[in-house]
Amino acid sequence: MNFNIDATKQQAYDAIVIGSGISGGWAAKELTEKGLKTLVLERGRDVNHITDYPTAMSNSWDLPHRNRMPPNFREDNPIVSRCYALNEATQHFFTKDNEQPYVQEKPFDWIRAYQTGGKSLLWARQVQRWSKYDFDGPARDGFAVPWPINYDEMAPWYSYVERFAGISGNKDGLDILPDGDFLPPWQLNCVEKHLQKKIKENYADRHLIVGRCAHLTKPQPWHIALGRAQCQARHLCYRGCPFGAYFSSQSATLPAARRTKNLTLRPFSVVHSIIYDDQKGKATGVRVIDTNTKEMTEYYAKIIFVNASCLASNALLLNSTSSRFPDGLGNDNGLMGHYMAFHNYRGSINADIEGFDDKYYFGRRPTMGILPRFQNVLKQETDFQRGYLVALDAARSGWGSQGGEAGFGADWKEKNTQPGGWHIYVMIQGETIPKYENHVRLSKELKDQWGIPQLITSVGYDNNDEKMLKHFFEQSSEMLDKGGFKNIRPNDSKQNPGLDIHEMGGVRMGKDPKTSLLNKWNQLHSCKNVFVTDGAMMTSTSTQNPSLTFMAFTARAANRAVQELKKKNL
Repeated sequence: MNFNIDATKQQAYDAIVIGSGISGGWAAKELTEKGLKTLVLERGRDVNHITDYPTAMSNSWDLPHRNRMPPNFREDNPIVSRCYALNEATQHFFTKDNEQPYVQEKPFDWIRAYQTGGKSLLWARQVQRWSKYDFDGPARDGFAVPWPINYDEMAPWYSYVERFAGISGNKDGLDILPDGDFLPPWQLNCVEKHLQKKIKENYADRHLIVGRCAHLTKPQPWHIALGRAQCQARHLCYRGCPFGAYFSSQSATLPAARRTKNLTLRPFSVVHSIIYDDQKGKATGVRVIDTNTKEMTEYYAKIIFVNASCLASNALLLNSTSSRFPDGLGNDNGLMGHYMAFHNYRGSINADIEGFDDKYYFGRRPTMGILPRFQNVLKQETDFQRGYLVALDAARSGWGSQGGEAGFGADWKEKNTQPGGWHIYVMIQGETIPKYENHVRLSKELKDQWGIPQLITSVGYDNNDEKMLKHFFEQSSEMLDKGGFKNIRPNDSKQNPGLDIHEMGGVRMGKDPKTSLLNKWNQLHSCKNVFVTDGAMMTSTSTQNPSLTFMAFTARAANRAVQELKKKNL
């Protein structure tokens, strides 16, 4: 037998990170800064900071369709077209429907962004810590499985990632939404402050605050050293930020990894599966298919971080079969792919308020006001489990809205130089309960263009979600009414799961290998040198936006991986 020893050495690294999005970027940063030669594999194209943001400085009238997608695009791409962030200026960052087909056993909108940086170029940048109530929730309320970790253990890691990422926020002193290491906050506008006052007068357990977001309001030296600058409040973030003012892999973690000289980034690399060595009893590398040539290559490493995004990570692990793991790497209990959960975004309310005609605002604030969860916090109070966060945004109607009728002359012109009245938009971000029947699995018949089984999604709403939605409509309408708002208009979008882009679970953490896949350090129970730190690892979803929690868990897991590697335990 002829072994190519030199080729094997060239393809060997200390660590391999699969995926370069929010969590993959953090894994790359932490591992390289700790001295590990690290290969980052990205299935999409390479996107370079600044130079590959072609529409970042464009006006709507500079674009062929004035920033709207033509009808034929929406017809060809019904799933991705439903995403709030997709338009003519951002379309190049989205994976089109036919580029990676999947099977919807139940309607599910899977939004993807296959490129260096992944969805970190497109995320809404809202970042809230979990609290003790979130980590303790499954054990207290009897759903999912208990988290193997608590808030006190995670708090220093939240601080660690907040300082590097740059998080704008106010010290609000709420135990349901712990304070963090913040840069100066954005401000609520006059109508939002009015509602804040009315809520405080009428409800002892409800607190309207300005949202915490991953934007540099006052760059610190470590941000400036990476070329990052202050947020300009343009709110064109989904086009890519040439100022590096919001946190993304491109602006922050990957540049930090590159300066260590320990990073190798390989785009156009679809990871087919993770290689498991039966004799060594651990994973030894990955099989990679070049997206252009379809050629397969193997790369080897001592530790592997799986950060392909929640559903893609589930698919990869399920496809990583061997004689030891015939049903997927680490899947001894058959639970991999099950207990998927997400955030319920179906409910919203629009309303109007009179007055405040002498008030306006400056710039486009990149965050909303939020009302942290107030349902079932200390005890069970409703006919549904868990709760929801409320996000809201008040604004004035656009210039000229009072002069919409046809006309001419000085009076008509004067009307069109004045802004219209104030209105408010309110939305739900509801926690869903992980259930066994909500799952993903691999198709036995259909394969993608690289010969990998397509993913089947079988995820839906339940009665708990419906009851929560009803509660949101009732309570939010009541709060608006007490705040003096008129013409209150609830709306149920009935949108599919997945469009929240907060899918979580399938490779959940837990204490017991019989009921979970990962231990408290994000290691597969039965394959300790494989770490999963993206949304797949989540045991429950809580109500907060999840990305900050992904970051904190990734930094913590990388630190543990290096410690164990030095002890020769991996």
